[in-house]
Amino acid sequence: MQREIHKWWSPNLNKDMEIAVYGHYGYALLMFPTAAADYLEYERFQLIDAISSFINDGTIKAFSINSINNESWLNGNMHPSHKAIRHQQYNQYVIEEVAPFIESHCQSPVPIVTTGASLGALHCANIFLRRPDIFSGTVAMSGSYDLKSYTNGFYDDNCYFNSPVDYLPHWNDEHILNMLRHKSIIIASGQGSYEDPDASRRLSDILNSKGIQHWLDLWGHDMPHDWPTWRQMLPYFLGNINY
Repeated sequence: MQREIHKWWSPNLNKDMEIAVYGHYGYALLMFPTAAADYLEYERFQLIDAISSFINDGTIKAFSINSINNESWLNGNMHPSHKAIRHQQYNQYVIEEVAPFIESHCQSPVPIVTTGASLGALHCANIFLRRPDIFSGTVAMSGSYDLKSYTNGFYDDNCYFNSPVDYLPHWNDEHILNMLRHKSIIIASGQGSYEDPDASRRLSDILNSKGIQHWLDLWGHDMPHDWPTWRQMLPYFLGNINY
């Protein structure tokens, strides 16, 4: 498998940010880490191995980026307003730096599908829902899509516009909604230990209320909030996406 590590100074985040690239051809799979993890997490926990057949046959090229969750939502010493500002800077990093890097690396515009598990699912779904003009779909696994659980009761515009269950019900822009209606959206969860399938059901209900087609897939009670679940889920869903 072709593997590259890239790093550059991010003007949006004012720090070096790494990205791992796996593969040589195919549509782009943009991977957001879980919790406080880094850009090599999916490799360490064998998720890259689990999807290697799609990488090796040129179906996808995977781009695994770093997180800054320790500098935002998971930093207990920051005021929630500053957490939200830092996350907005992360959004800009993804939009203004990562997406152009993917296009340059692929040497042409390609579909970009976002994916992530746990806190990475919130990030991958949120960035996709906010910018369907850039991203072609999302595979969100075992996520919670209500940002308020990370804000200790604090709420402002930056929190609102990064909490899909809050902003999405109020979206009435038919241009954006029509873009979303023509995308590939997969919302998945197990129902075993530490999973929260109701969080996925809640997002699904909102998407349904907006006429946005998607695939809600709730796996069994033997599927916990853990890597063995995601190593089964992601290759299964990639096998059902066509670009």
